[in-house]
Amino acid sequence: MNFWRSLVVNGSRIIGHLIYRIKITGLENIPEEGPVLLCSNHIHALDSVAYVIHLKRMLYVMAKEELFKTKFKSWFMTNMGCFPVKRGPASEEAIQKAIQYLNEGNMVAIYPEGTRNGLAKGVKPKKGAALIAIKAGGVPIIPMGISGTFKPFTKITMHVGKPIDTSTYQRDPINPRDLITLTNHLMEEIKKLVDN
Repeated sequence: MNFWRSLVVNGSRIIGHLIYRIKITGLENIPEEGPVLLCSNHIHALDSVAYVIHLKRMLYVMAKEELFKTKFKSWFMTNMGCFPVKRGPASEEAIQKAIQYLNEGNMVAIYPEGTRNGLAKGVKPKKGAALIAIKAGGVPIIPMGISGTFKPFTKITMHVGKPIDTSTYQRDPINPRDLITLTNHLMEEIKKLVDN
């Protein structure tokens, strides 16, 4: 971890612990090393920050490009380990970046809802997470559920689920039905964790 990232992450970690009461369960489900894709519901703009400062492993998070518009935001988000993705159709650049991080043995986080509170709104989940996991060689997907309001001094709960094996979906070419099946399975696990 470079100097600036260490400064941003550790500074955010101190502030986060002062402002929020965060409870995390299931941390043992996250392997200490090796590529893994973390997929969670999305309830607030600070979700990504909460993950980065409370998970032990270095994490790279796919975040909407609007969060990188100003120089300060871009500097902060980049040092938090976030990288931009365009709205709308899947961004090939962001997909390749995520695969690159995974191929290097890192942990990457994606929000399958594609927007905030997608579960509550009944938004159809995106298949990008399944596609990335398969294209990266069948890396495990770890579902995660987060709940809370992110109002100062309130409780935020994060439940980390057991890894989902994606190696059985390795086909060339990729079967579109596999993407749907894997995405639906992932969202079912996330919903269970949110309701836990």
